Amino acid sequence: MKAVTLSLALLMGVAVAPAAWSLELPAPAVAREQLSAAGISAEPVTVLEPHLARKGRMPEVRYVGFPANAALAQWLGADWNAAGRELELRALDGFVSRIPVERFAQHRAWLMIAREDGKPFQVDNHLQGEKQVPLGPFYLVWDNRRSKALQAEGGALWPYQVAAVSSGPSSTKALLPGDMAKRYGAAADLARTHCLSCHRIRGYGGDKMPLDLDVAVKGFDAAAWRRWLLTPSAVRPGTTMPALAEGRPDAERAAIARQLYDYLHALPPR
Repeated sequence: MKAVTLSLALLMGVAVAPAAWSLELPAPAVAREQLSAAGISAEPVTVLEPHLARKGRMPEVRYVGFPANAALAQWLGADWNAAGRELELRALDGFVSRIPVERFAQHRAWLMIAREDGKPFQVDNHLQGEKQVPLGPFYLVWDNRRSKALQAEGGALWPYQVAAVSSGPSSTKALLPGDMAKRYGAAADLARTHCLSCHRIRGYGGDKMPLDLDVAVKGFDAAAWRRWLLTPSAVRPGTTMPALAEGRPDAERAAIARQLYDYLHALPPR
């Protein structure tokens, strides 16, 4: 079944099958009206802003937005977070985050629409060398102030400029075909966190690169791959690709690069 636009389907009274849902998000002002009518109010929330991280330290920023679970249930339906599904959050620039719905049960999240202090809704993305990057229409953030695990992830699963949300079956089978899950399950999770926002693996992920990583990796030996992931700006000056897992210990970063290399090489051709 092809994905249908949920808002149109609801207006027409069409029953939307859970195979694939797709929703173009309303403008923030319209969202305020829609969600307020359902008793869901925008609220101020303080987070440690990973895009402003320097040397592993993240400053506090106070945003205003909607509890993600409540907003998504209102827009996508009560069973949007049924087990085994994934959300795809697509940004205006083609950046894509694929997030297992189970994560939303483990950690609190919000869809932000403004800064609480009234300053421009933008951020300097230090890791990619970008300044005054607009965050709207929506910016997904996580309650990371008391979670070392979320702090260690950085901004990998903090998509901004989110304009559309899709819900569909988990990509686990595609990323871990055959009997790969037992040996490479952890590596596939690392790929989701660190790679699939901009890159694709076996057709899943972002649209910023034309070649899937499981194909591109064949052109690297292990040492060249490690250099590219750990110090991309040294290999290709001017690249906007951030260094892998920046802020973590060097040995841990090298281990992640090695796991990704082994996993991608192990994937069979499609």
